[in-house]
Amino acid sequence: MDPATTLSCTEYASKLSEFAAELSSNDDGDTWRRLEAVAQHLANSLKKRSPVEDYPTSLGATTLPQDLTSLLAAALNGASIPDDSRAPSVLEILRVGANLCVNHGKCSACLSDQNRGNILEAGLPQAVVSLLEGYTDLVPAALQTDPLPLSIPHLQVIKTAVGLLLNASLGYDPVKFRLTSLEIAMTLVRLSSALYPTSSWMRSTTSLFPANPSGVDETTASVAESWSIRTTLSNWAWRLIAELRDDAHPLFDPQILPYLVQPLTAFTPPLLTAPPPPNFAQPSLLRTSLLQADFDLLSESCSQLESLSLDVEDIRLSLARGFQLPAEHQNVPCLSVILDFIEQGNYAPLWYVQHEASFDPADVRNQEKAFDDCKAAVIKAIVEISGEDKNVDVLIDASDQTKPGGAFVSRMVNWIRAFVASGQYGNARDDLVICATLTLGNVTRRELQSTILLSQPHNIAQLLSSEVLLAPSTDIKLKHGVIGLLKHLSQSSCNSAANLETLGNSGVMEHLLASGVWDERNDAMANIVQMNAIGAMKHLCNGNIDNSIRMILPSEMANPPPTGLSQILSLIRRSDRVASKSEGTRIIVNLVKSLWSNDAPNASRSAEESLSRQQKRDKAITTLLSVPCVEALTALLGRSFKYPILVNEAVVALSLLSTHCDGGPLVLRSLIAPLPIEVMPHGPGSAAVSNASETGSPITSPATRHAPRRALDQLILILRNDGIDKAPSTVPPYPIEIRANICSLLGQLTKQTSGEDMDSVKEVAKPVLEELSRSTQGVGRESILGNAAKRVLDVWLQA
Repeated sequence: MDPATTLSCTEYASKLSEFAAELSSNDDGDTWRRLEAVAQHLANSLKKRSPVEDYPTSLGATTLPQDLTSLLAAALNGASIPDDSRAPSVLEILRVGANLCVNHGKCSACLSDQNRGNILEAGLPQAVVSLLEGYTDLVPAALQTDPLPLSIPHLQVIKTAVGLLLNASLGYDPVKFRLTSLEIAMTLVRLSSALYPTSSWMRSTTSLFPANPSGVDETTASVAESWSIRTTLSNWAWRLIAELRDDAHPLFDPQILPYLVQPLTAFTPPLLTAPPPPNFAQPSLLRTSLLQADFDLLSESCSQLESLSLDVEDIRLSLARGFQLPAEHQNVPCLSVILDFIEQGNYAPLWYVQHEASFDPADVRNQEKAFDDCKAAVIKAIVEISGEDKNVDVLIDASDQTKPGGAFVSRMVNWIRAFVASGQYGNARDDLVICATLTLGNVTRRELQSTILLSQPHNIAQLLSSEVLLAPSTDIKLKHGVIGLLKHLSQSSCNSAANLETLGNSGVMEHLLASGVWDERNDAMANIVQMNAIGAMKHLCNGNIDNSIRMILPSEMANPPPTGLSQILSLIRRSDRVASKSEGTRIIVNLVKSLWSNDAPNASRSAEESLSRQQKRDKAITTLLSVPCVEALTALLGRSFKYPILVNEAVVALSLLSTHCDGGPLVLRSLIAPLPIEVMPHGPGSAAVSNASETGSPITSPATRHAPRRALDQLILILRNDGIDKAPSTVPPYPIEIRANICSLLGQLTKQTSGEDMDSVKEVAKPVLEELSRSTQGVGRESILGNAAKRVLDVWLQA
């Protein structure tokens, strides 16, 4: 038969079936050349589609899928890849398979799926995977920076094989599941990375082709064709990987990492700033396509790094380990490469060359935006890596006293220091500060890490107190990182007076209060930042008199902002978020507890300094003795019935305020006044506190005869544990210690108040106290509540 003779698709398919039988007895070169011609005509005909008959569907139901699998096996003849003489035949066989399962219009999708099922049943995708694995065996174990030499026919075979798998898997789960089970993703990455290492055209000094004395492949046209096939192959490989992607079952493990960071080096000095080689010195369509291919690989790599860091623990752990141990990733320092890209990576200079083949201005703007998105993606990856609990001690190296924290911590701090040194927001890289502050916040879990950051040479408190980081005009994303780090530093330093003193003396509180963070805003990011600021101040003022004074009294800085206390009271009043109200009020709780605590003696403080400090402390106490503060504490008590910890904090703070002659009457009036509707225990304000509240698990609100209308009624309800004792055993009653603290509050009120209001308190509370004093006269913990109730009754009897 003359292969050029026009035949129908059915006739071409029949000829291929005949070849499958003929090859068993006649396996010579002429037979393979004729087979190649028939397969080529069939592939071309299937690609064009007939307006009369749907040949792909009809042929898919014949023996053609099995014939293609058999012919591919015969062409390999037991080898892993075809020899040079049979590569063209293999190419056409693969083209037939690829065109057999292509969608052409919406109506053909389900018919194409039938063909996909048929070729899967015939084992063609599996055979193609084996073929690609054979080519992958040619790739050296070490990561390649120069393209693997390969002839154009073999490149075409690989590209078409990938195309066949892509066509077969698009929207068809059975093929995708099979390819995933065969671990094709890693094969594709290794092979495509070897055939087209990102930006290899900028640095390659080797030939694209195998040793070829005749020099047939070494023409300008063949070099351009080779590069074109390599970039297309790379693109198709990643499209196939994207098709196989399943968030529930990641395709990759840590061995992928050296391949993913390779594209980042193309956009990082020194390669970024290197001049193009002589053969690419002038703009051309080929150079433009290579630039685009490099950027496509960068985008894919950054996306993969982000998603894998989010989803796969082993990836997070491996990247952190590799920072100190490059052998983890074939001696490629993956995490350092990512950090270098974040810090030094930039747009490709060749994007901006003016020529008809280069990107036009609109393309360049789109590329710049997409490049910025790439950096944002890997920044998220770094933050996720630092957020892994098991990585804290890996990323913070406390073993070398000459380099506190190690190289990773130093690099993050230096990013912040460089920004601060710029002196003006907008003159430096805020993305580096965002990455550094979020990352350092994640690894600051314990006092040890806080101490490292707050000590020399890092002195992070001085950096965070810079106005350039906490100015009212500073972007909210940057404030989010800075204030989040401050919260972690203060929280992990709650038992370190030295760390809290360092933070307070740095001026960071004054700048935080001047930053406008608690100004009225209503968006998700602002709410997060406000809660972080609340958390930072809450911990800074916990048990620290000086920091509490800074929170309450006006700042001594020029043009001081409203005091921290006034700002937090304003936020509590206007916010409709229970978490903001409750956590904000906990700052007031800590202020009261700190200022009412015993002051430890300090021999280094002069008499004059001690007097000045005491005067400030007295003034701060007077400021706290106000209706707004007492009402805020009472509101916390009212809305927190489900949260014993919050109730106890409010009770303790109110008790302390009641010890002052001016505080007792304020507390008494607040307790007997009707609760606002929004803080009623069973009203709208009683919704659960958000995760930002550190209250622990709530207890279930009991069924009561009527909701308490005053804070006093709620205190009595808690004292009685009315209804709570009858709740299921999984619901604990209020602890004895909290009920005993309520008794202390009632007893303290008697010492500073009297009159009708106090008489009404006694009238309501006395029967409950008498019952408690009689029923809890046991030993150990059981005696605590009974004795506390009896002490209140004794005080009232003497009054």
